[in-house]
Amino acid sequence: MSKILLVEDDLSYSRIIKTFLERNNFEVLSANSVGKGLHLIGKEQPNLVIVDYRLPDGTGLQLLETSLNGNDALPFILITSYIDIRTAVKAMKLGAFEYITKPINPDELLATVRDALRQETPNPQSKKNEAPHPKDHLVGKSRASQQIDAHISIVAATDLSVLILGETGTGKEYAARKIHLQSPRSSKPFIAVDCGALSKELAASELFGHLKGSFTGALDDKTGHFEFANGGTIFLDEVGNLSYEVQVKLLRAIEERKIRKIGANTEIPLDIRIIAATNEDIRSGIQNGSFREDLFHRLNEFQVILEPLRRRKEDIMQFAEFFVNQSNMRLGKSVTDFAPAVKEIFESYSWPGNLRELKNIVRRGVLLAPGSMFEKDLLPLELIAYANCSKIEIEGPEALRIESQESGLIRKALQESNNNKSLAAKLLGIDRKTLYNKLAKLRISQQG
Repeated sequence: MSKILLVEDDLSYSRIIKTFLERNNFEVLSANSVGKGLHLIGKEQPNLVIVDYRLPDGTGLQLLETSLNGNDALPFILITSYIDIRTAVKAMKLGAFEYITKPINPDELLATVRDALRQETPNPQSKKNEAPHPKDHLVGKSRASQQIDAHISIVAATDLSVLILGETGTGKEYAARKIHLQSPRSSKPFIAVDCGALSKELAASELFGHLKGSFTGALDDKTGHFEFANGGTIFLDEVGNLSYEVQVKLLRAIEERKIRKIGANTEIPLDIRIIAATNEDIRSGIQNGSFREDLFHRLNEFQVILEPLRRRKEDIMQFAEFFVNQSNMRLGKSVTDFAPAVKEIFESYSWPGNLRELKNIVRRGVLLAPGSMFEKDLLPLELIAYANCSKIEIEGPEALRIESQESGLIRKALQESNNNKSLAAKLLGIDRKTLYNKLAKLRISQQG
C-alpha cells in the first residue's frame, strides 16, 4: 500500500481528501504545516506528498524546495488556487510532479496520484538531462513562433552564448534544449540548472563543485554542474538570481574556459556552451548594481525572445490540439474536438502561465471529459469568469460602463500580479506608463 503525506491546514478539507484516498486503498498521513510536513517526510518516508500552497508557517513551495534537496525522487503534487498559477508553474520547474487547482475534482486527484506513483519519478536533474524527442514538441504557426524557430536554427550551428528571454511557462528550457539538439554538441551532455533554486551559500559548490573538507558540511568531493556538462551545453535558467559573488566566478569561467572547485588548487579546462535564461529584466539589475554588465554581454552574444502566449493567438488552438493528443495517449481517452465556446475562451484568455498553464488545463479537461468533445464545463470556473469579464469589457458600448469594467480588470490584474505594476501591465497588454495613467484617471490606489 502506497504511503501518502497530505499537508493541508484546513482540517475539514484535509479530512475529506484523506477519507477519499483511504477509500481508494492508500495509506494517508496528515500534517498541517511546513514544519510538521518536513518532520513526517524524514520520519515516515512517504511515497508521495500532496501539499497545499498556503500554510500557516510558510508555503508548499518551501516544503518542496527543502525536501527535494534531500530526496530528489520524492514526487510532489501542489494544491493551489487559480490566482497562484505562476507559483504552480514555478513548482513544476523546481521538480513537482504536477499541480491541481481548488476546488479539487476527486477524479482528477485520483488520476494524478496514481500517475505520480506509477511513474518512478527520477531525479529532476537526471530528467532535465534527457533530450526530448522532436515529435514531443510543436512549432507554432504564428509569425513570432516561426521567427523563434528560425533564430534557433541559425544560432544552433554556432558556439555563441545565448540569452533566452521570456515569461514563466513560455518554454525557455525547451528552446535551450532545441538549440543543443541542433548543435554539433547534440551527442554530449545537456545540463539544466535552475539558478533560482540554488541557495546563496551553496550556489558556487553546485555550479563548480568542491573538495571534501573545503567548508563545513563538505563531507565528500562534489562534481559541479559545469564539470558534468563539459563537452556539451549548460543551461542556466533564471540566471538573474545568482549572487554577485557567483557572477564573478561565472564570468571568469566563461572568459578563461576553466573552473576551480572550492578548496582546490588546480583548474579544470572547459569545453562548454552556455545558454542562459531569465524572466526578469536584467538591464534593470545592471542599473541597480545587482547584475554585472560585463557578464550580461558575455551571455548575450545572441538573444532569443519568447513571446507570451497572449501575443501568439494563432498558436493557442494549435497547441491545445497538440496537448489533447498527448493527454489522450497518456490517459487512455479519445477527445477529438473542442466546443466553439471553449475555443472562444481560449483565444480571449490572457494565459499568465503560458504553455504550461494551457497544457494543464487541457490535460484536466481530457481527464474529466465523458465523451469525445471538450466542453465548456470542463474548464476551471475562474477561467470562464476571467474570459467573460474580458469579453464584456471589450463589447460594453457605454463609456461609463467601459470605465467601470476597465477599473475592474485593472484591479484584477493587480491582484493576480501581487501589485507588481510591470507584471499587471503585461497581463493587460499595455505598457507601464499607460497603466500608471489609468490608475490616476480611475483613482485606483497604488499602495500595497
